[in-house]
Order: sequence, then structure tokens, then C-alpha cells
Amino acid sequence: MVGAGILGIVIGSAVFAPQIAPHNPIDQAFPDQLRAPSPVHLFGTDEFGRDIFSRVVYGARIALVAGVLADGIAAGLGILLGITSGYFGRRVDAAIMRSVDVLLAFPYLLLAMIVVAILGPSLVNAMIAIGIVYTPQFARLVRGAVLAIREQEFVEAAGAVGAGAPRILARHILPNILSPIIVMATLTVGFTIVETAGLSFLGLGASPPTPEWGSMLATGRSFMLTAPWIATFPGLAILITVVGFNLVGDGLRDLLDPRLRGRH
Repeated sequence: MVGAGILGIVIGSAVFAPQIAPHNPIDQAFPDQLRAPSPVHLFGTDEFGRDIFSRVVYGARIALVAGVLADGIAAGLGILLGITSGYFGRRVDAAIMRSVDVLLAFPYLLLAMIVVAILGPSLVNAMIAIGIVYTPQFARLVRGAVLAIREQEFVEAAGAVGAGAPRILARHILPNILSPIIVMATLTVGFTIVETAGLSFLGLGASPPTPEWGSMLATGRSFMLTAPWIATFPGLAILITVVGFNLVGDGLRDLLDPRLRGRH
């Protein structure tokens, strides 16, 4: 419930950003450069006089969209690879899993940087890169679940009455492995938000003057001694959002896993 409350605030801020933000997030006001937090500028201003609070609020939109889309890419590719590998097995399984192992051998951020370097620096390409980076986790999870389900009697019965592989996968296997996928997807959103912000921090994601939390952190590191609020508030926004998703993911795991539910 705490996680849902946090996400409610973050999502509400993103949806109603024009009504909440007191200033335009990209308007420059040089007379107001590096102003400390005050009633006029709740989170202070940056080196261009832009209101940090407004930029953080609008940044929630980018963070949520980037995190959810990257997570969706990872889940979609992971489900496709995992369900194919687990159901057909043998050579198909070996080929897919060895490819997944190769991806897992790379550190997440390094692999994302390689993909972005190939595609070109942009926020969209950063989301694609993060989606590819987290695909192996979903693929391994789905493969394990499919291996357990495909030996069940109802799957064998469906095959015995003439159901083809697509029908068995869509009607009998996929619905029975959705619970762990939902939990995994919820927990992974927080990590995709952090990784996307990390790429923007390195200059491989959103470009200025886009109010993106990672790029705001990159700007703020140059002013940590003179204007620490530039980096502090975007960093806190990332922290709070990730904690919210992690709490919701833990709650869904307890709710959807009968073994865990029985312990509470």
C-alpha cells in the first residue's frame, strides 16, 4: 500500500504536471541563476535560472514512459524467447539459451552503452537498449516456468486432442505463467528507470534542455559545492520512484504466490 501510494503521487505528478509545475521547465531566467530553495522556487533554480521543482515534476513523465516502455520491450522479447525455448526444447532451447548467456556475460550498463553507441544517442534508443539488456532475465524466468507447465496433464491432453503449438502456448501455457511475469515486470521497472537515467547522465539518452532526471544529475554534479539542490532533488525523485515500484513488486509477489501468502 505504501508503494502504491508513492506511485500514485509520482503518476499524478506526471499526469497533472502542467497544473502542478509553477514554471515552464525549459524557460531560462538568467537573473534567477542558482537561487537556493525558497517559496518562489521550492527546489531552487539551476545555472540557467530554470525552476528545479518544475523540471522534476515534468521529469516524472519521461522517467515513467521510459521505464515502462523499456520494461515492456524486455518483457515482450523475453516472453517470446523464453516460451519458445522452454516449449520446443532441444536445439532451439540450446541456441536461445546460449545467446541469452552471452548477453548475461556483459555488465548491464556496458551492454546498454554498446547498443546505444550502435543505434545512436537518443532517449528512444536508450529505452531500446535497456529493453535488450533486461530481456535475458525475462527469458530465463519464462523458460523455467514453461518447463514446469508443459509436463502437466492438461497440456498433454490439449496436444492429444490435436491442438497445435500456437494454441497450446496461447491458451494453456501463457495464462498459467503470467503471475511471475507480472511480478518480474513490476520489479524491473525501477531498474529500467535507473538505467535510463544512467545513460542520460552519461550523455547517451535525453538531450538538453529536456527535463530528464539523469541529465539533471549530470548537470548538477558540477555545482555540488555551490548549488547542491540541482542534483539532490532529481536524485531523490529517482530514489522515491524506484522504492515505490520495488514495494509494489514485493506486494504483488506476496499476493500472487500462494506459498508466500500462506506465511503472512
